[in-house]
Amino acid sequence: MGLNLNDKKAVVAEVSAKVATAQTIVVAEYRGIQVAHLTQLRAKARAQGVYLRVLKNTLARRAVEGTQFAALADSMTGPLIYSISDDAVAAAKVINDFAKTNDKLVITAGNFAGKQLDKAAVAALASIPSREVLLSQLLGVMLAPVSGFARGLAALAAKKSEGAPVAEVAAEEAPAA
Repeated sequence: MGLNLNDKKAVVAEVSAKVATAQTIVVAEYRGIQVAHLTQLRAKARAQGVYLRVLKNTLARRAVEGTQFAALADSMTGPLIYSISDDAVAAAKVINDFAKTNDKLVITAGNFAGKQLDKAAVAALASIPSREVLLSQLLGVMLAPVSGFARGLAALAAKKSEGAPVAEVAAEEAPAA
């Protein structure tokens, strides 16, 4: 059943709101995928904070019109599923990981911060670690000198405490003599 004009306007407004805050959009053809598999994909996307929707291409074109994702409109042909995320990597990661296990999902294009991406570029974007992983790696690098210094001080303290009884005995014997 088709959408009436008000429903179409509501869909365009909803998708436009998502696109306005998005960093990445990935578009994939989903022809021939079973409903159960699409449900799994939607659950994974929801868990990662990715907006995933099957849209009419004309409505999607209107939603990206005048945004940094406008160049993606040329790639919007055929039965497509749209993956939109505020995180730079999440949309690409969800679609790319699912495409590895299901050959019927074919990545057609993507757009990251206004730059058009092909299938290989989407796969490269998906291979980047998430923001949380990158932050933890950065924190580990920043804490390495401090933790090394602390370990050095602990080793020095342990070494001095091993030699302390000998020094204390020598100090006690000296005044008695």
